[in-house]
Amino acid sequence: MSLSVALIVVPALTLIVGFPIYLVLLATSAVAVLWYMNVPSMLIPQIMFGGLDKFALLAVPFFIFAGDIMARGGVSRRIVDCILALFGRARAARPITTIAASEFFGAVSGSSPATVAAMGKLMYPSLREGGYSEKFSLGLITSAGGIASVMPPSILMILYGASAEQSVAELFAAGVIPALLLGFGTLLYILWYSRRVNSPPEKKRLFSQVVKLVVNALPALGTPVVILGGIYSGVFSPTESAGVAGIYGILVTKFIYRELTWKELWDVVHSSSRLTAQILIVVAASGVFSWVLTTSGVPQALVQYVSATGETYWSTLLIINIFLLIIGCLVDPISAIVLFTPILIPIVQYLGIDLIHFGVIMAVNLSIGMFTPPFGLNIFTSHALFGARMSTICAGLVPFIIVQLLVLMLITYVPVLSLFGAGFVK
Repeated sequence: MSLSVALIVVPALTLIVGFPIYLVLLATSAVAVLWYMNVPSMLIPQIMFGGLDKFALLAVPFFIFAGDIMARGGVSRRIVDCILALFGRARAARPITTIAASEFFGAVSGSSPATVAAMGKLMYPSLREGGYSEKFSLGLITSAGGIASVMPPSILMILYGASAEQSVAELFAAGVIPALLLGFGTLLYILWYSRRVNSPPEKKRLFSQVVKLVVNALPALGTPVVILGGIYSGVFSPTESAGVAGIYGILVTKFIYRELTWKELWDVVHSSSRLTAQILIVVAASGVFSWVLTTSGVPQALVQYVSATGETYWSTLLIINIFLLIIGCLVDPISAIVLFTPILIPIVQYLGIDLIHFGVIMAVNLSIGMFTPPFGLNIFTSHALFGARMSTICAGLVPFIIVQLLVLMLITYVPVLSLFGAGFVK
C-alpha cells in the first residue's frame, strides 16, 4: 500500500470505527511517519508542541472563558432586552432582535455553538410567543449563530491567523463587514417573511422603560468596545485583549450584575478549560497531519493540477467554496481550518488571492457549514436544546442557507468587502 493510499484508507477506517478526529489525524500521521517516511518518530510530539507554540493561540482560552462567563452572567439576556426595546413596535422586532443579538454576542464569545445556546434559550420562547412557526424559529436561531464564526473576535480567525501566519488584528477587521452583510441578508428575508405571515407588531414601551433597559445593558454592551477598541487603538494586542475580556467579564457579571457566584465562576473556569483542551489537541494533531501532507507534496501537486488544467481565478474559488462547504458540514470547523489552511494556501498564493481575504472566505464557508445538513454542529446544538426533530430544524434552515450562500458569493468575488476593514489596521 502506497503512502497516498494510506492517507485515504487509515482516516476512513478510523472514522468508521468511531475514533475522535484528533486520534484519526494522529493515527494517520503515525502510520505515515513509521512506515513510509524516513524520519524519527520523535518528530511527531515535536511538531505537535511546535504547532501550539504560537502567541496568537493564547487568545483562544481567554475568549472562550469570556464568552462562557458572559453567557452565564446575564449579559446575553440584557443585550436581548436592550435590542428588543430599541426596535419598539417594528413588525419583525423579535426575529430582528435574534439576528442583532447574535451579531453582538458573537462579538463577545467568538463561538457559534455558544451563540446558538445563549440566544436560543432566550429567543426561541419569545419567537414562538410572537406567533412564528417552530420551523422558522429553529432555522433562524440555528443559522444566526453561524455569524459568530465571522464576527470578531472569531476563534476561527485566530486559528487561521496562526496557521497562515497572518495578522489576527487584520483578520478581525476584515471580518466586520462580511459579518454585517450576513446579518443584513438574513434581515431582508426576515422582513419579507414577517410581512408574508402578517406577524403582529410589538407592544409599545414607555420611553422611561426603554432608557432603563439601555442603561442596564451598558456594561454588557461595553464588552466589544473594550475588546475591539483596545486592539485598534493600539492599547493591546488581540491576545492581550482576550485576557482583558476575561477580566472585564468577571467585573461585569460578578460585581456589577451580581448574577454569578464564586462556585459558578469556578464552573466556568472548569468548562472553559475542558473546551480549550479539546480545541488545542485538535490543533496539535492537525499540525502533524498537515506536516505529513506538505512533506508528501500534496499542496504542490494541487498547485500543479490547477496550473495544468488552466483553472481561472473565478472557477478555482468556486471549487474551493464548494469543497469548504462540504467539509464544513462534515468536520468541525476548528479541525477544518487548521487542517486545510496549509494545503489551500499554496493554491491561493498561486492565484494571487490576498491571504486576509481568503481567511474571511474560509470562515464564512465553515460558518455556513455549521448549520448545513446533515452534520452541521449548530443543528445538533439546537436539537439538544429544544428537543425538536432534525427534519424540522433542517427544513427551517433551507431559506437561511440560500440567503447566506448568496452573500458568500458576494464576499468571495468582491474582495474589497473584506480588505476595506483590514486596510485600517495595516
